[in-house]
Amino acid sequence: MLSTNEYVHVFAFDFSKAFDTVLHSTLMSKLATMQLPDSIYNWCDTFFTDRQHCTRYAGRLPTVADIEASVIQGSGLGPAAYVVKAADLHPCTTGNRIFKYADDTYLLVPAANSSTRRRKIEHIGVWAVQNNLTLNCGKTKEMVIRVRGKR
Repeated sequence: MLSTNEYVHVFAFDFSKAFDTVLHSTLMSKLATMQLPDSIYNWCDTFFTDRQHCTRYAGRLPTVADIEASVIQGSGLGPAAYVVKAADLHPCTTGNRIFKYADDTYLLVPAANSSTRRRKIEHIGVWAVQNNLTLNCGKTKEMVIRVRGKR
């Protein structure tokens, strides 16, 4: 981008508890649209279906709660589940780029598209709400990268 633009805006988005908010039903719906072997889809479905939790305290066992969201911490599925969850997040302006790795999401906006920044950030905010995510504005950062010697 810097070979054709004087500068590039880089936004590093932070989503609060991204792995904890993965709704199993949404994840399975998104997996169903992917070209996966049935055995992989069925394995994931089994992994995320009928999960429950309860905590015994002082010898008493409370009601068992169904777990409908989150990925077990430390499981290999955490980053992969988030990547599947975020697979439908795309830039809405030609020339802008989005990069995702595990729960990290970066938006690159070249100088030529600088006026689209606010609209794209709003688009990501709407997408986050639709996908059960909370955008952590306090940890979301912007960095401007310039070609050396140009101001």
